[in-house]
Amino acid sequence: MSEPGRTSSHSKSRTPGRTPARSASHPASAGPPAGLREPGGPGVPAARPASEPAAGPGENGGDWLSLADRIAAHATNFLDALAALGRGEGGDEVVPLLLLEVAQVMLAGAQLGASRDVIPSGNAEPDVGADPDLDELRTGLAERLAACDEYAELFDPYRDTKPTSFRLSDDLAAIAADLIHGLRHHQAGRTAEALWWWQYSYVNQWGTHGGAALRALHAVVAHARLDVAEEEIPG
Repeated sequence: MSEPGRTSSHSKSRTPGRTPARSASHPASAGPPAGLREPGGPGVPAARPASEPAAGPGENGGDWLSLADRIAAHATNFLDALAALGRGEGGDEVVPLLLLEVAQVMLAGAQLGASRDVIPSGNAEPDVGADPDLDELRTGLAERLAACDEYAELFDPYRDTKPTSFRLSDDLAAIAADLIHGLRHHQAGRTAEALWWWQYSYVNQWGTHGGAALRALHAVVAHARLDVAEEEIPG
C-alpha cells in the first residue's frame, strides 16, 4: 500500500507512504460509501464549515468531509469508552462492552477500506507532535482483562502458518494510538491528512489489530455463553 516519497511525522518504526490508486474495477473506486450510522454521545465534533477544502480528489468533496467527521466522531467515542473501561467502569461487563466498542470502530474502519484512496496534495505529512503516552491505558486494560488478555492469532491468515501470542491490551492501545494521530490532523483542520492517515493505518495496522481483537473478544463471549460444565451422572 505504500508509495516511495511520502514522509511521516509519526515516530513508529513503520514509515507510511501514499497509497497508490486502485484499479477502476475495484469497488472502492466509487468514493466514500454512504450509510455509516451517525454516532451519538459526548465527543462528537461540530460540523465543519462548507467552505473547507475537499479531503480527496473528485467532485464529492462534501462526502469526504462528512466521512472525516463521522470517522472522527467514532474515534472519539471509542477512545472515551476505552479510557472509561481501562479505569474499571465496565465492572464485570468489560469484555462484552469492549466487543461492542471494537465492532463499532471497525465498522468505521471498513468505510475507509471500501473508499477510494485519499491522496493529500503534499509529499510530507505535517507534524502532529509526540506519540501519546498510553502506558496507563494499556496497564489498566491489562488488569481488567487479566483472565483473557493473552490469546493466539494468525496475524496474516494468508502468510502465517503458526499462531503467535498477542495481548488484547496491546491491540487496543495500538488502535487508540493510530486514531489519536488522525484526530490531531482532524482537529487542526487537515481533513485530507486525517483521512489519509486513518485509511493507511487501517489497512496497515489498526485494522489488523482490531480484527484480531474482535475475534478474541467474540471467543471469550462465546465460551461464556456456550461452554457448559459437564454434569456428573450418579453411578
